[in-house]
Amino acid sequence: MSADPVTETQLLRGAPVAAALRARSLASSSLLRDNLGVVPTLVTLHVGADPAALAYRGSIERSMAKAGVEHRGITLPPTTSAEGLIDAIAALNADPLVHGVLILMPMPPHLSLEIAAEHLDPMKDVDGVTPTNAGRLHLGLPALRPSTPQGGIELLDHYGIEIDGRDAVVIGRSNIVGKPMATLMTMRNATVTSCHRKTVDLAHHVSQAEVVAVAAGCPGLIRGDMLREGAVVIDFGINVIGDTIIGDVDAASVMGVAAAYTPVPGGTGPVTVMVLASNTIAAAFASLASPVEADRRPLAPSELDALS
Repeated sequence: MSADPVTETQLLRGAPVAAALRARSLASSSLLRDNLGVVPTLVTLHVGADPAALAYRGSIERSMAKAGVEHRGITLPPTTSAEGLIDAIAALNADPLVHGVLILMPMPPHLSLEIAAEHLDPMKDVDGVTPTNAGRLHLGLPALRPSTPQGGIELLDHYGIEIDGRDAVVIGRSNIVGKPMATLMTMRNATVTSCHRKTVDLAHHVSQAEVVAVAAGCPGLIRGDMLREGAVVIDFGINVIGDTIIGDVDAASVMGVAAAYTPVPGGTGPVTVMVLASNTIAAAFASLASPVEADRRPLAPSELDALS
């Protein structure tokens, strides 16, 4: 472990990875449209009007258009009850023209992602949040994988960074990033230590790792003097400080210590959105293999409007 700038740090930029995923998604979505008449469609469902969530929706909409995926945004009022949220999800579950549903966070305090996840059709769960998909992932069974951690794996693969046999530390224990990232890396034969902000002597664990993945929501949590020389650092953190977006890693201090680092912004973010596109297209293909119940019909535009 050293803070001296003796290592040339490679920036793992997300743009080329996202471009490769976009090209594959566009080819697959074109196949669905041209040969099967199916338009892969993602709905983002948000309760309230959180600026960050709405900004993320805008980014998703722009990216989906480039990948050949149709996007629809549904916004429910902040006073929506749990029953109202469940009813909206049930309507989307029943619509055969909707292939993926993404619940945007945060939601008002009286609602939770767990409520939504319990009622979302796992076949349309493009972020892997339902108990079914989370359970299948941890059991090593086929499932739609959470977009953010899968994006981290895509980054490592694109840049030819070995996972097999490496010692890894994942910092963060959320159900949508930290826990599935630890599982995905274990599935790729890494030896994984799971840590979090309350871990005693976090620096010691980080100093042992060849790969460090950080998703703790704590700016500057990981510094260069904590790292093993030549470690690879995947920063999933998105923290808004004034007019600046920074990650969970002190970027300046890891330069010259880490062998590779994902910058924030411009690292994992673009890849996450393209994994969402890939998952939506996969869900659209999977829907063709399942019989559609007689009472499943497309929602009319007026019905979609009524959900908002």
